[in-house]
Amino acid sequence: MATTLLSVHRFLPSQRRENVGNLSAFRTSLCGQVAFNPNLSGRQIAGSYRNRFVVNSLFGRKVKSKVRETVIPEPDYRIPIVLLGIAGGLVYTDNLVPAVPVGLLGLLLLFQTTRVRFVFDNEALEVKIGDQLQESGENAFVGGKNRWKYSTFVNWEFWWPNFPILVYFKETQTKPEGQIHFFPIIFNGKQLYDVMVERAGTSKTSGPTES
Repeated sequence: MATTLLSVHRFLPSQRRENVGNLSAFRTSLCGQVAFNPNLSGRQIAGSYRNRFVVNSLFGRKVKSKVRETVIPEPDYRIPIVLLGIAGGLVYTDNLVPAVPVGLLGLLLLFQTTRVRFVFDNEALEVKIGDQLQESGENAFVGGKNRWKYSTFVNWEFWWPNFPILVYFKETQTKPEGQIHFFPIIFNGKQLYDVMVERAGTSKTSGPTES
């Protein structure tokens, strides 16, 4: 059938063939492929159309990219409560010297648990403040914004997975040779672990938490 169509086109009058070629070029230009030019040969039009078709196939097509939802692990008060309990036990046994720093640390972590939030958005982990998720400002220890892209994470670990106390991660966004961060786990340990695995990759030594 294709051969028959080509044969018919060959025996069309020259004027008719020229009009058909011009019309093809005009239709192509309407689609954004080539500008209308009556001097273009059929081969030039076809070649330009093929090239544009490839480009449009690559860039004109809707590409579905995975957008991950924002995850904010729930606060967990176990660590500050345990510290305050230890401080109370020390006071009860008249060990006031160690009771003071332990109690102060427990109060500090209790306060931080009510206000600090880890926000895992589509591309980065960010530390924010309060339920309104206000900006936390610059990092007091190493400078820079408290926001780190997952693509810059070198490694991360939990201590200890069954009752997580600290989360550690190293990133190259703050400085090329790598910057280490430690945070007390004042969030739901299971939620924190799961989102870290999903966004930053599997940790080599830590296992999933029970909480």
